[in-house]
Amino acid sequence: MNTAVDDDLWSAMGDPTRRRMIDLLLADGQGTATTLSAHLPVTRQAVTKHLAVLDRVGLVRSSPSGREKRYRVDEAQLARAVAQLNAVGEMWDARLRRIKSLAEAIQRDRDQDRSRDRSRDRSRDRSRDRSRDRNAEKEPEN
Repeated sequence: MNTAVDDDLWSAMGDPTRRRMIDLLLADGQGTATTLSAHLPVTRQAVTKHLAVLDRVGLVRSSPSGREKRYRVDEAQLARAVAQLNAVGEMWDARLRRIKSLAEAIQRDRDQDRSRDRSRDRSRDRSRDRSRDRNAEKEPEN
């Protein structure tokens, strides 16, 4: 199965009304522009235009039914869309894992730098304290 991203397909699926239409067609098995418009907040003419977009990218297929067309989801094309979405999701998961790994490496480096700085500061403080103690021992008492 080809999982190369089809921009036209995803542009068509990007519209919430079209996604709702796909849901309705999957739930009912088929439908016409009239039956779909009864469940959507758009006109029958708008539904017809949305169906034409879905038909052009192959997500729905139509067959004549009297004066109307009866639409059904092309399950093979829908499976292709799902496979593309999964492939894109896996790609982004891999990118996010890499970003997390880089961020953790940066944090480890910063933590090590802070630890070295604290160690150096403690060493400097001890050295200064020893020097002060030696100077105090050398000073004559009044």
